[in-house]
Amino acid sequence: MSSSSLLIERIGAVISVVLNAPQTRNALSPVMFDELGSVLESAATDGAVAAVVISGNGGFFSAGGDLNQLLANRSLEPSARLARLGKLNRMIQSIQASPVPVIAAVEGGAAGAGMSLALACDMVVASRSAKFVAAYVKAGLTPDGGLTASLAAIAPRQVVFELCALGMPVTAERMQALGAVGQVVEEGQALNAALALGDKFAKAPRRAVGRIKHLSHAACVNSMADQLALEARLMVESQGDDEAGEGIAAFLEKRLPDFERLRS
Repeated sequence: MSSSSLLIERIGAVISVVLNAPQTRNALSPVMFDELGSVLESAATDGAVAAVVISGNGGFFSAGGDLNQLLANRSLEPSARLARLGKLNRMIQSIQASPVPVIAAVEGGAAGAGMSLALACDMVVASRSAKFVAAYVKAGLTPDGGLTASLAAIAPRQVVFELCALGMPVTAERMQALGAVGQVVEEGQALNAALALGDKFAKAPRRAVGRIKHLSHAACVNSMADQLALEARLMVESQGDDEAGEGIAAFLEKRLPDFERLRS
């Protein structure tokens, strides 16, 4: 399943995707955008997949955009630059639209669009030594890949401005305090911890988890009235789902639910 830019492995019910350009600290490329999008589309239609974990080869998550490519982009017409960014945006949207959880395992660092990618994921595990850097401003650039939206969902405007306008490295502990990072682990353990998280979803009700993911994203932008309406609609769907039948029966019968047999 692997390609030149990604190392892809199925581990039980979890798909491990490793960004594979260690010579550039896994700088992101249009090929990566397309291939990662394809992996997520495949996971969405495979009922046996419970989660996707994204990590980086060589002890570093991603340095973000390739500066040589960004330099070359300066010679393009604005419409061509916009088209290239469309590939990045479609990848970010595919992470958010995926019905399965997508988990980032960050070692070393996540910079620029690499930080955008990590924070677009549903959960983030980071090693204690990892740094997050909104590095765009250092190159005279502005954030992309939804970074400001991801940060605004967890932090006040002043913090979003500080991180993006100064472009200073931020520790995993501070990102955890902000709420962006769920777990901080020892160096070299981020991938194992993320895979363990993914494995927890293997025993969870897949469709219910997908609905919860949808609700979590919508809650950041919806009014209370719209969110109440969405919650009601998804609760109606959930009540009619076989997952609810199994979950409620297991609770009443004082046994563990077997959601795995309902995957399709």
